[in-house]
Amino acid sequence: MKNPADEASELRAFLEEHNRNYYVLDNPTISDTEYDEKFLRLVELEREFPELRTPLSPTQRVGAEPLKEFPSHQHLQPMLSLDNAFGAEELIAFDERVKRGLQLDPEAAITYLAEVKFDGLSLSLTYENGALALATTRGDGTQGEVVTQNAKTVRTIPLRLAETETGVIEVRGEIVMQKEVFEQLNQTRLARGEQVFANPRNAAAGGMRQLDSRLTAERKLTFFAYGVGFVEGFSGWPNTHSEILSLLKRNGFLVYDRLRRCHGIQEVIAFTEEILAARSSLPFGIDGVVVKVDSLAQQDELGLTSRGPRWAVANKFPAEQAFTTLVSIGTQVGRTGVVTPVAELEPVFVGGVTVSRATLHNWEEVARKDVRPGDRVIVQRAGDVIPEVVGPVIEETKVRAAKPQAPTHCPACNTPLIQQLGMVAWRCPNRRTCPAQIESRLIHFASRLAMDIEGLGEKQIARYLELGYLTDLPSIYRLADFRSELENLDRMGERSTENLLTAIEASKTRPLERMIFALGIPLVGSRTAKDLARTYGTLQKFRQAHANELSAIPDIGETTALGIESWLADEENQEMISCLLTLGLAPQGTQGRTSDYFAGQTLVFTGKLEQLSREQAEEFVIQNGGKAAGSVSKNTTLVVAGPGAGSKLAKAEQLGVPVTTEEGFLASLPDELRASLEE
Repeated sequence: MKNPADEASELRAFLEEHNRNYYVLDNPTISDTEYDEKFLRLVELEREFPELRTPLSPTQRVGAEPLKEFPSHQHLQPMLSLDNAFGAEELIAFDERVKRGLQLDPEAAITYLAEVKFDGLSLSLTYENGALALATTRGDGTQGEVVTQNAKTVRTIPLRLAETETGVIEVRGEIVMQKEVFEQLNQTRLARGEQVFANPRNAAAGGMRQLDSRLTAERKLTFFAYGVGFVEGFSGWPNTHSEILSLLKRNGFLVYDRLRRCHGIQEVIAFTEEILAARSSLPFGIDGVVVKVDSLAQQDELGLTSRGPRWAVANKFPAEQAFTTLVSIGTQVGRTGVVTPVAELEPVFVGGVTVSRATLHNWEEVARKDVRPGDRVIVQRAGDVIPEVVGPVIEETKVRAAKPQAPTHCPACNTPLIQQLGMVAWRCPNRRTCPAQIESRLIHFASRLAMDIEGLGEKQIARYLELGYLTDLPSIYRLADFRSELENLDRMGERSTENLLTAIEASKTRPLERMIFALGIPLVGSRTAKDLARTYGTLQKFRQAHANELSAIPDIGETTALGIESWLADEENQEMISCLLTLGLAPQGTQGRTSDYFAGQTLVFTGKLEQLSREQAEEFVIQNGGKAAGSVSKNTTLVVAGPGAGSKLAKAEQLGVPVTTEEGFLASLPDELRASLEE
């Protein structure tokens, strides 16, 4: 009689092999009945001998007991965003930038790999010594949610790599729901009397974020691999992105075969046109084509910006359009007091979502487009993000309403609106008591990219404003005074109240860059806030900034500098900052330059660092007068290489750039600088 352990091992290998044949290779070699018999036998063995059940067993693909929450995980290598292009002209401009970056002749032909851009949820899979160890969502690009148990239910995610059994690798890809599966899922939900999903992307993303992985298994999701992140311990690493995709296919991943290795940008343009024409017939949703320089050596030479790679671009397809009725034109007051027109629409499915509101930008735009309530209008999602009204379909409208007039008073506080010289926007000057502005500022302040106060979303803010618990930004930090009232509200209670107050307390020590962004200073986005935090180091120094020094900061122009200075010169704003500090806010500052030790030097960190994170190391170099680059060039002064260093190390050796280890780098520092890293 066969030993149970040996039988279980053979069954696992058999089932994984045929799982790959069926889901990845689309080439089943056994019947469903035979597969089911083997699967049930393995279930029986694991039930009889629990010690035989392993985390990577095929039986785990059906889901496990529900989790209480998703922990977060920092990606070993950030999942960066891509710059966008919209059509042939911008693709040609991207090609020209690539050639300039590589110092090539304008007539040279770059080899690109063009792939479809999936409309799903980005996922990072970490394999250690060939076994799936971790699955995380993209999150903010630096860290995401751990969804390992859910990932195991996706049949196109191998639990173990077919060829590779050593090292660490992050495999990047997209979770999507096939259109056919989406339609079946919605039919099932309708039969159950449940709300249907708006689009496949939401159904896929929601499926991966189920705390009960058995529910994820029911979604029948698909994972397409499209690249790698961190890699360590691999010999003979490929030289091109095309070869990486081949390696992924050999290791059991589903790589969508509708891609093309293009010689020159004109072949890329031809491919994008083909995919656009085939878009509606594809089995899953896409929103463009991703174009990447194929050579990994050229990718390294081009390097990265703070946002994403210079060697790749996402060619976004034209926004999908739909027709609906414009019910009315309302107004919206933003956090800076700008009053904008908003189109209230009969709900329509466009660009992958159901839209009932759309932007009209400003009142001059309303007049230019001549849209009126009751019109049949064209709606599109500009850049597949912001729904907008393109214009009316006049011939379909029998009798048109009167032309809408721009408001003269704020719809929220009835204050007369003003229009600054040379500006299109009308603004409510009542910053202090306008309820709409206060609400918008509170929503922005508590948002994820700002102070990230969980439990204080739009609905809660509106409710607490109505009850008088919130009045301005500092009042967030006085909500503890209303603990008993909060506990007695519907759908709150002691636990929810405690969680909210804990989140508010935790926000007091957010990084300085988040605090600056949260203040809602006009023209200051998250990237500018980071530059300001790095320059000034503390909130006290920043609040005394002047335009002349602000405009000296790279990427901050004169208009932005004057705007920041004007905002800081406002006594009410300074009073608000003082109040926040009095209430205990202590933003963690980014230290300004502490020395000129690395002045004139450019350092590159590559591979896995053991004692510092990559971000820590690069920030340390910048604070001490140097530059931290993402790629090796002739201008690189030093390369610090950790385990897993690949093409960057090879490029350094080729160019004769000095190379050291992390240990050697730290040992070379003066005692006082090394001590500052250990604090």
